Formats: sequence, structure tokens, C-alpha cells
Amino acid sequence: MVKVLIVDDSAFMRNALSNMLSSDPEIQVIGKARDGVEGIELVEKLRPDIVTMDVEMPRMDGITALKHIMEKNPVPVIMVSSLTVEGAKVTLDALDLGAVDFIPKNLSDLSINIVKIREILLDKIKQIAKKGIVKKRVRPSTAPVKHIEVPKSMPVRATGERRINLVSIGTSTGGPKALQEIIPKLPKDFPAPIVIAQHMPPNFTGPFAERLNQLSQITVKEAEEGEPLKNGVAYIAPGRGHMRVKRPRGIETVIAISENKEEFIYRPSVDALMSSVAEFFPGRALGVILTGMGNDGLKGLTALKKTGGRIFAQNEETCVVYGMPKAVVDAGIADKVLSIEEMAGEIINAV
Repeated sequence: MVKVLIVDDSAFMRNALSNMLSSDPEIQVIGKARDGVEGIELVEKLRPDIVTMDVEMPRMDGITALKHIMEKNPVPVIMVSSLTVEGAKVTLDALDLGAVDFIPKNLSDLSINIVKIREILLDKIKQIAKKGIVKKRVRPSTAPVKHIEVPKSMPVRATGERRINLVSIGTSTGGPKALQEIIPKLPKDFPAPIVIAQHMPPNFTGPFAERLNQLSQITVKEAEEGEPLKNGVAYIAPGRGHMRVKRPRGIETVIAISENKEEFIYRPSVDALMSSVAEFFPGRALGVILTGMGNDGLKGLTALKKTGGRIFAQNEETCVVYGMPKAVVDAGIADKVLSIEEMAGEIINAV
């Protein structure tokens, strides 16, 4: 039984979340708090498996309460956020401070029906609670800290050696933190473009790209329709649609953004991106699948593998939710299964 604490100043939201969560026999709402102060007290008293935390509350806001909880009584926290640009920035702060994921305050803002929202939310709560807090592996104090050696210039490949011309990354729950473990470690003259599909609402992908760009040596930006792919640039799929790569003029590869819902459950779809990479970069692409629920990416990465592309998957120990990588590992198509700490170095080696 998963024990949930709901922290929200809105009685309507407390009841709406409680009713939705209590509809699952494996979930029990053990308490409701009206602000951060009450939330901290109930976390200590009730010891929930997972907490849903509103961002804006009187007396003490969700960010302050989250900091306190992560310091004193660490427990998985899902933020309940408005889907505005300002809400996105605060939510990204919360993810930096240890929150594992977020859900929209107005569920109708999502472009999927309410039955699907309920199903995804219940599954998310159960999977995150089961995993608990993902702790970074602590090295013994005597062991030297291993840094990735960033060469002054990337090595030139021998003629005929197989070369990766594009890195494609897909992720969902836990992805923002995972990407912050990878992208800032890549050298400024990284010799390939990087395309990223991270499940996120429309107003979140821009601020997230800006944040990653500030932390990184390479350029990180929200992708735009028709822009050409450049080495040393990471393109984050905008949350309003699905991103693909295409070659309309036969020579230059560009970004294509489709705002149609299509058949995909999640937006932006990892499958849509990976399938296009398989089509236009056969045998010359690296597909990376990181933490996330479900199996988005499996279909596209299977196509990529068939063309001779390489695939890296994040390991179970370092995933917030071992769903998307598990689907790829279970299908037997992963060339390497890596911890998040190892991923950047292996990507550098691959190109």
C-alpha cells in the first residue's frame, strides 16, 4: 500500500487529488496539509511514501517546505504546478532541490483525456513511491573524484572508422535531473548535434533549455521548425508538439516540428524522434534512453538498432522510474546499460 500525503492550500485540489488517488486500492491518502508548515509536520509524524506539494501556499510555500523535507526527512515529492512560464521556472527550481516530478495544477491543461491523466498519475505515484529517493552513489572519502577529461579538441577518427553523426536522447520522469548530469559534461567542441525529447508541457521546455544552456559548455536551445542541425548544439523538442529530423533538400538535415496529436500518448514523443533519426541517420546515430515511465522510445530505438545504430540505456539503480530504459533493455537492443554518472563519458567516447 502506497501512503500519500497531499499538501495544498486549495480545499478543492486536496479533495480532487484525494478522490483520484483513493480510487486505486493500492494507494492510501494518509493526510492532507493546507500549507508548507503543516506539510513538514505531517511528513515527520505520518512518514508517507510520497508527497504531492503545491508550489504557492500561504505561511510557507512549497519550495521552502521541500528544502526542509529533503534535509530532515527525505521522501519522494511531486510538485503540483501551474503550467505558466513562471510556474515552469519555480518547478525546475524544485526539481533541482530534489523533487522527483511535477503534475499540472489544472489537469485539463494537458492534451490527453482525463481517464488517461488519472491512469498516468496513479501509475506514476506507485512507481515513484516503490523506488523511493534515488541517492547518488557516495565515493569513499579516500577515493579520488573522477572527472571527465575534456580534451582541448576531439580526436580525429581514422578513415573508415564508424562515426556517430547524431546523438538522440529520450526521457521522461526524472529526465531534467538526468540531463543535467550529462549535457554540462560535454565539451564545447562536441563533434555532433544532439536532439532531445523530454516529456514536458509547452511552457516548460523553453525555460528548461535556457537553464541547461547556462550550465553547459555546448549550446542548448529549444528547437525551432526548419533550423539546421549543427555540431555542439543540443536541441530540446518543444512541448507543444513532436520533433523529428528530416532532409527536405537532400543535403542539409533540419528540425521538423509537428503540432498534430498523432497517435502518440506523450508529447513530445521519443518514438517520433528516434524513428526519424533511424530514417535519416542509418548506422550513424547513437540513441540514449533515460529514466521515465512506460515504453516511449522502444519502437523508434528498435528501428534505429536495425539500421546499425548504437543504443545506451540508463541502469535501474540510477533511474527515478525504470520504465523506458527497462523496455529497451528487456528487448535486448541496448549496447550498453550505464549509470547516469557514466553516461556523459560513454557518449563522448562514442562520437
